[in-house]
Amino acid sequence: MGKWTIPSALILLCLLSLLSDQGRKLQANAKEGAVDPPKVEDNIGAVPHGLQTDSDVVKRESDSISSRSLRNNAEKFEFQAEVSRLMDIIINSLYSNKDIFLRELISNASDALDKIRFLSLTDKEVLGEGDTSKLEIQIKLDKEKKVLSLRDRGIGMTKEDLIKNLGTIAKSGTSAFVEKMQSTGDLNLIGQFGVGFYSVYLVADYVEVISKHNDDKQYVWESKADGAFAISEDTWNEPLGRGTEIRLHLRDEAQEYLEESKLKELVKKYSEFINFPIYIWASKEVDVEVPAAEDESSDEESSDSTSSEEGEDEADKSEDEDTEKKKTVKETTYEWERLNYVKAIWLRSPKDVTNEEYVKFYHSLTKDFSDEKPMAWSHFTAEGDVEFKAVLFVPPKAPHNLYQSYYNSNKSNLKLYVRRVFISDEFDELLPKFLSFLMGLVDSDTLPLNVSREMLQAHSSLKTIKKKLVRKALDMIRRIADEDPDEFSGKDEKDVEKSGDEDEKKGQYTKFWNEYGKSIKLGIIEDATNRNRLAKLLRFESTKSDGKLTSLDQYISRMKSGQKDIFYITGISKEQLEKSPFLERLKKKNYEVIFFTDPVDEYLMQYLMDYEGKQFQNVSKDGLKIGKDSKSRELKDSFKELTKWWKGTLKTEDVDEVKISNRLDNTPCVVVTSKFGWSANMERLMQAQTLTDASKQAYMRGKRILEINPRHPIIKELRERVVKDPEDEGVKQTAQLIYQTALMESGFILADPKDFASRIYSSVKSSLNISPDATIEEEDDVEETETEPETKAGKDGADAESSDLKDEL
Repeated sequence: MGKWTIPSALILLCLLSLLSDQGRKLQANAKEGAVDPPKVEDNIGAVPHGLQTDSDVVKRESDSISSRSLRNNAEKFEFQAEVSRLMDIIINSLYSNKDIFLRELISNASDALDKIRFLSLTDKEVLGEGDTSKLEIQIKLDKEKKVLSLRDRGIGMTKEDLIKNLGTIAKSGTSAFVEKMQSTGDLNLIGQFGVGFYSVYLVADYVEVISKHNDDKQYVWESKADGAFAISEDTWNEPLGRGTEIRLHLRDEAQEYLEESKLKELVKKYSEFINFPIYIWASKEVDVEVPAAEDESSDEESSDSTSSEEGEDEADKSEDEDTEKKKTVKETTYEWERLNYVKAIWLRSPKDVTNEEYVKFYHSLTKDFSDEKPMAWSHFTAEGDVEFKAVLFVPPKAPHNLYQSYYNSNKSNLKLYVRRVFISDEFDELLPKFLSFLMGLVDSDTLPLNVSREMLQAHSSLKTIKKKLVRKALDMIRRIADEDPDEFSGKDEKDVEKSGDEDEKKGQYTKFWNEYGKSIKLGIIEDATNRNRLAKLLRFESTKSDGKLTSLDQYISRMKSGQKDIFYITGISKEQLEKSPFLERLKKKNYEVIFFTDPVDEYLMQYLMDYEGKQFQNVSKDGLKIGKDSKSRELKDSFKELTKWWKGTLKTEDVDEVKISNRLDNTPCVVVTSKFGWSANMERLMQAQTLTDASKQAYMRGKRILEINPRHPIIKELRERVVKDPEDEGVKQTAQLIYQTALMESGFILADPKDFASRIYSSVKSSLNISPDATIEEEDDVEETETEPETKAGKDGADAESSDLKDEL
C-alpha cells in the first residue's frame, strides 16, 4: 500500500495543474475575444481571397438570409418610382427565357473591369497588388444555400454609387425600356437601356451586392424587390480588396442555375467574347490511390522472439503486401475553370472567322440577343501611317431614339481600344453623326495609351481613322444593295442566280432603307466630301417605279433622249403627289418624276444640286423646261392682255408674275414659286415649326407665280370677258376665286380661309340663281325658362323604373 501512495499523489497533482491551466486560458479568451473563428475553407483552389465564407459569417447571416429580411441595422431607402415600376414588370413577367440575367451581370462586370483598367493606364497603383490586381470574373455556386455568386475585380462602387446606380435615381433608359417592354413584351433588350442589373429578379427573390471602391469602405446593398433596399457597412464578409460581388438567392423555380453545366452553357452562348477571363468554381473527379482496409492489430502483435533473418524476410514481404493492398477511388475536387478562350475576333483574319461567329460577336457586343442577324458587317485592317483593326455592323433595326435630339446627342456606338485595352465608347469623333447607327469597335496600335481622353480626342490620327471608317462603312452599305437581287434591274438573270444565298439577301436593301434612309439623307446634307457616294445610296419612288424603290442611276438609265434635268416633286404623300397638277404635262410626255415625301427631303435638295452631270429640277418651281413649243410665242402674245390684267387684280396677293404655263394639261392654272425660294411644301413645314419666327419667313419665301393653261376653256372665257370689260367686278371676283383655288391645289396654305369660303358660297348662290342680296331668315327669339326641380313622386317613379330595368338585365 505504501509504495503506491506517492505515485498516486503525483498523478493527482498533475491532473489538477492541467485543469487549472486550461481554465485560465478559457477565461482569458472569454475576456479578450481575440481568437479568430475557424474558416470553412482555408484556401479555395489555391486562389487566395476567392469567394470564401467564414463560419462566423454563416452564423451572423443565417437569420437574415433564411427569412429574406433586410438587416435591422442597415440604412433603408425607397426605390425611385421608375425603378419600382421596372422591377414589378420583371418580377411578374411571364417571359420564358430567364437566362438573360447571367449575361447582363457578366456584361456589367466587364464594364467595371474596363473602367479600372483604363484608370490604371495613368495610375498603376489603382489596381493594387496580388490577387486584387487580377482583372477577372468569378462565378461560384452554393447548392445547399441556393446561392449563385458572381464577383469581379473591377472599379467597385462607393456607397453613393450603390444608391444612385441601383435604386433612387433611374437612368434615362429606365422609362424608355419600360415603355418598350409594355409595347413589345420583350425583355431581351434590357441591356441596351442600361438597366440590365434588374434582370436578376427574374431568378432571385433576394439579392445582395457587396462592393468595395478604392475611395470608400466596403458596403452591402440588399433588396427583396419589394419597393425598398438597404445599405450597410460590411463588417462581416471577407474584404474584397476592390470590386463587386453579387449574391443571388435563387427562387425555387430557378434551381437549374445551380448546375455547373447550365452556367457553362450560358457563358458559352452569351459571353464567349468578353475580353476578361471568366472562371467558374467547378467540381472535378480525380483518381486517388488510398490504402485498402487492413487488420490494425496484425502488425502490432508481431513476435519479438523471431530471428534477425526471419525479421528481414518479413519486412520485405510486408512492403510487397502494402503495394498490393492500395486501391484507386474517385474523389471530387474543386478548382477555378476558365470558360472563355476565344481570341478577340478583330485580331483574327477575316478568312478564319465564320458567319456564325460574327453574329454571336455582334450579339455580345451590342447586347442585342434577338433572333435577327445584323444586315451586314465589315472586318478589315488598315495599314500605313495609322494602323488599326475594326469590325463594323449594320444592326437589323434602328435604335428607338436614333433621331431624337440628333444634333444634341454625343452618343457613339463604336468602342475604342488601344492595343487591346478598352478606352471608351464615347468617342463620337470616330464616325460622323449620320453613321451613328453603326455598331462595332476600333483597335488602334498608333494612338497613345497613357494620355487623357481630351488629349486623345485631339490626336491627329483620329481624323485619319475616321476618314477610313467612313469609306469602309459606305462600301459595306453599298454591298447590301449590290447583293440584293431586287436591286438587279436590267441585269442578266444568270448573273443574279450566281449569288449564293439569294433568298436571304432579297429585299435587304429595302429593309435597310426603311430603317436608315433618313441617315443617308442627313449624310448628303452634312458630308460634302462623300456627297456623291451617298447619293448613289439614295432610294425613292417615282412615276415609273411601280411602287418599288429606285435609285438615281436607274432613273438616269430611263431618261428620255434630250432630257437634261432630273425631275422631282416634294409633298406629304405619294398618293397626293400622283394627283398633283404639276405632273400633268410631264406624265403625258412620258417623263419620269421622283416623289420626295420625307420632310428632310426639302433640306436634302438644297444641298444635292446635281448628280452625274444632271441638274435637279423641282417641277413645282419656276424654270421647268419640257422640250420646245412652236406656238409658245403666239400664245404669249395672245394672252398678254389677260396676264397683265390678272397681275393687277392680284396686287394684294403678292403675286410676282402671271404667265403662260408649259406644265399643265387639264387644270386651268397653278401657283409656282421662284427657283431658289421655298416651295409650297417647305412653307408648310416651316410654319409648323414650334419656334419659327414668322417675321423672317418673308425673306425666304419664294415669289409666287401664277401659271395659266391657255388651252383650258375657263382661261379662254376669262380672256374674252376681260377684253370686253376689264372693270367688271364679277370677272374680278372670278379671277380672285380661281387664284385662291389654284393656290390651295398647289399646296399652299391660304392666308384668309374665310374670304375663300365666302367667294365659294357666292359662286354657289349664283349657280342656284339665288339673289346676292338674299338675307338669312331670322331665328324666333324664345325666352329660356328654368326647369322645375323634379318632384319627389317623379323621382321615386324614376328610381322604380331604373330598379325594374336592372332586374330585367
